[in-house]
Amino acid sequence: MRRNLATRLPTRTRPAPMAAFDRLPAPARAWVAQAVLPWSAASVGRIWTRALRETGSEAAAVARLAAAEAATLARERARSQAAGQ
Repeated sequence: MRRNLATRLPTRTRPAPMAAFDRLPAPARAWVAQAVLPWSAASVGRIWTRALRETGSEAAAVARLAAAEAATLARERARSQAAGQ
């Protein structure tokens, strides 16, 4: 008997999202856990890597993540206020 092995469903080509999260350094994972916005592991990883390369400090990398979130929230707040007027 032949099995139905052919499918037209899309296959996942990127790694599993939780695996990407698990590869983040512990301070970055802790920051994501308390973040207001739903950040992707890829975005956090890019910001973290760039901040570490530029400063060499994990504290500065966490501060850079917080600043990125604050800037995003400010943009969204301004956008929603402009749409409400």
